[in-house]
Amino acid sequence: MQVTDIGSREDGKIWHRKSVSSKYGVLATVVRNASARQTKTVRFLHVTFDTTGESFLAGDHHGNIYVFDISRNRFKLVQKTGQACTALAFNLRRTTEFLVALADYSIKCFDKVSWMRGHEGAISSLSIHSSGSYAISTSSDTAQLWNLDTFQRKRKLNVRQSVGIQKVFFLPHSSTILSCFSDDSIFAWESDTLFCKYQLPVPQDGPRIHYRTFAVTQDGKTLAAAGRSNLVHLWCLDSRQLLRVIHMPPEVKSVRFVDFLPDSFDGGSNQILGVLSQDGIMRFINIQSCKQIFEIGSHEDAITLAAICPKGHHIVAVMDSGALRIYDVRSLTPEISKPPQPLLKWVTKGKSSEGSGLKMKVHTGAGQRPVKTSGRRIQSKVLPSAVSTLADKENDLPNGLNKKRLQALLRAFGEYPAKYRMFIWRSLLHLPENHAAFSSLTDKGLHSAYMCLQERYPIKSHKLQRGLQRVLSALAHWAAVFGETDYLPLLAFPFVKLFENNPLTCFEVVATIIVNWCQHWFEYFPNPPLNVLSLAENVLAHHDKELLQHFVACGVTSQLYAWPLLETLFSEVLMREEWLKLFDNVFSNHPSFLLMAVVAYVTCCRAPLLLCTERKDFEYFFHHRNSLDISAMLKEAYRLMDSTPADIHPSSALSDFEPLTQGQYPIFNKYPTFIVEYQSQERERIRQQEVEYLRERQEVQELHAEAVRQQAEFEAWYKQQELLLQGEEQRRRILQEEESKLTQQRARLAAMKRELKVKELNLIDSSRRRFLKHQQDQRRIQLKRLDDEIQRKMVLRDQETAAAVQDIEVRQMELDAQRQLFEQQLAKEQERVSQTVRAEVDTRRRRAEIEDSTFQNFIQTNADLKLFKMLEESLAEVGQMEVDADWQAEVIKRLEKAKERQEKQRERLVNLSKQTRAKEEEVVQLMLEAEGKQVRIHMLKALSHYETLYVHFSLDRGRGELDSKERELMHEIRELRTKLAARARKHAQLMFALQRR
Repeated sequence: MQVTDIGSREDGKIWHRKSVSSKYGVLATVVRNASARQTKTVRFLHVTFDTTGESFLAGDHHGNIYVFDISRNRFKLVQKTGQACTALAFNLRRTTEFLVALADYSIKCFDKVSWMRGHEGAISSLSIHSSGSYAISTSSDTAQLWNLDTFQRKRKLNVRQSVGIQKVFFLPHSSTILSCFSDDSIFAWESDTLFCKYQLPVPQDGPRIHYRTFAVTQDGKTLAAAGRSNLVHLWCLDSRQLLRVIHMPPEVKSVRFVDFLPDSFDGGSNQILGVLSQDGIMRFINIQSCKQIFEIGSHEDAITLAAICPKGHHIVAVMDSGALRIYDVRSLTPEISKPPQPLLKWVTKGKSSEGSGLKMKVHTGAGQRPVKTSGRRIQSKVLPSAVSTLADKENDLPNGLNKKRLQALLRAFGEYPAKYRMFIWRSLLHLPENHAAFSSLTDKGLHSAYMCLQERYPIKSHKLQRGLQRVLSALAHWAAVFGETDYLPLLAFPFVKLFENNPLTCFEVVATIIVNWCQHWFEYFPNPPLNVLSLAENVLAHHDKELLQHFVACGVTSQLYAWPLLETLFSEVLMREEWLKLFDNVFSNHPSFLLMAVVAYVTCCRAPLLLCTERKDFEYFFHHRNSLDISAMLKEAYRLMDSTPADIHPSSALSDFEPLTQGQYPIFNKYPTFIVEYQSQERERIRQQEVEYLRERQEVQELHAEAVRQQAEFEAWYKQQELLLQGEEQRRRILQEEESKLTQQRARLAAMKRELKVKELNLIDSSRRRFLKHQQDQRRIQLKRLDDEIQRKMVLRDQETAAAVQDIEVRQMELDAQRQLFEQQLAKEQERVSQTVRAEVDTRRRRAEIEDSTFQNFIQTNADLKLFKMLEESLAEVGQMEVDADWQAEVIKRLEKAKERQEKQRERLVNLSKQTRAKEEEVVQLMLEAEGKQVRIHMLKALSHYETLYVHFSLDRGRGELDSKERELMHEIRELRTKLAARARKHAQLMFALQRR
């Protein structure tokens, strides 16, 4: 069985190798996983076939609609609806369109943008009219008739709330609509006028069926209805009466789904009904014989829904796992492939009708498949009365076949068509299909002779093993000789393998071969059939004396070259196709043809046989496959059949073909009964002796076992006592050893404790040393940090001193600027005074010229002029003194500010020095605690010396710089004052000179 995962593919192949149906008729299984990495299966919900029966639609839970084409082995994703579908229909007039009922209660026609809305519940079914113009959609509360040309609703069927609708659908090839309700009432309506044509009567007797599912034959004359019971009602819609009630097996409690299986030979009056029950198994039964034909599904792999193609070739089932399974109906059972029996048969003269000499025309149906007949009268000719000959008996075959025509076909093609081979074999062998007789044989169980068959004939396939055991046991129950025949498994095995799924046919084929082609085989039982082998040897002697003489010379008898071929029916020396071709000819000819085939095989292989001289070579040759042209062998067999004289021809010793009897199988007693019975009795006696021996051996074994048990108990008790003593001694020894070990362990523990204590002390000492070293490192780091801080302070102090010097320099520059400004002002004033003096000189000159006359008067006032000169000098000196006093006050004020700043800086340095000294004393104290008193004293001396030097140096350096700058400033001030005094004296002298003039 092939499993195809379509996954997310949109198209591809259904199967990837040539489709060969399995023993259960499964062509392929289709699943759809959500993704490659996930194993979550997306369930398929609904399927439906198209009118050709070669393609079907399938909708999954995600709303994807696929089209599967079985004939082309292709699938394709045709639509993504986005929501789950509740029903599908594919029988529209336009083959590319299909209807999908969706979960939102709407219907969508795809390949066209058409929506049909109006339902208020989930749509359970869609039915299409045969013309493809109308559709009916059904939900639990309403049914609606749609026009598919306009996609408009034509009519609507409403019901009472208490009575729900089960299904509304069109009858095939009719304008009638059937409506089925939940109260088991069924009405027929005219689709054009919606006129009620009739109502099927509701069965009053017996319990209610509660119809849930319905199916109609293709001719629209028979309705099957089933529901919540194991009964299936068959209604005749022409007579409107209940035709038949089919009672399903007890394991069926309710029916989920029914549908008819179409057949090309039944004319639309389908006879096979598929019934899907609650256990997930779909059984196909013949509604005429109520015989189950086949079934699909199982309890482990249940079916939830199925669809049957209109041609009856395939079945698609939706499994409980969500997968799709495609079945080939033709491979499920050969009964479906049988053509119907002829309508016209003739009654031949038999023992019960001797002397009448009349021929009667009998119209018969097709057994399991009645054929629809027309109402016209059949015209037939009445043949003259005559006794049928033996040739007619041989040529007349069941199912309308003719042996002569089959033989002509076989002569022309050499074999029968593989498709119809089994059908032709059943016809040639006239198999009676005695189901009851075969069941009675199989009900007896496995025969004692074949209980251990697998030990003698091991087969890899357990199914073949069980099938072979079943057929051989049935043969042994049919005739006792077959329970004693050693070669019977070799003879039956090829037919068991060929009819693996049909044990009845296999049994009847083997039984027919034994009755006809194995005639006289058991007369010398348990020895090989020497009489039959002599017939073959006579034919060989007649046609190839040289080869026979070679066999005689090598000591090879017919038991070596003929019997291996017969007891295995050539299955050891021929391939499958060659073997089937051989038995096409064997079953089509007289039973003597098998012996002729043996002689033909030997003569066709005469060249390699003439080269063999050893007996083991002959044994190997006739038990293994050889290169042989089967067509040439068959041609040689036919030549031997035609050219062998009648006196040595095997047909003279073998009877004609006799089929098995109907109803019961014939008695087979063509064997030495006393030998078989003696062997059976001996076997039974040996079996009884074996049973008695086994019983006695069992008793002896039980006694022996009891004695052994008692002896074992005594030995176990003594051994237990010995073990207890040994255990006690051993435990004492163990205790002593444990005590000594404990003492040693205690000594080791004490030593370990000492070692641990020493290690702990060492560890503590090392920790202390490490901590002291850590503290020293910390102190060193702190000292370095203090040095860095002192260096930073010195740098900061130098920066501040430099800033103060820069301030003084800036102040000096300001003084220079003021001096220059004063000089400029003095120059301006001097210029102004010069101008004034010049003007005054000019004025005085003019005045002198005017006052020349008063010169004498001026002389008289000389004393007054001297006084005036003294006053001017006094005023100049006073002015100069005021200027000097102002500059001196300014300089003193600035010196006092500088002294205050120096005092503040000196106090800050003293405080910083004190803090540094305190911290250094703390560091020294900590270091003295670690290193000792001598180191502390040394550090104190060094630190005190360093501090004294550093403080004196820093203070002296700052004081010297300030004094030098102060002296320079005073010197500049004196010089400026001297210059100003000189200028004032010059100005006074000039004024005095001017006044004198």
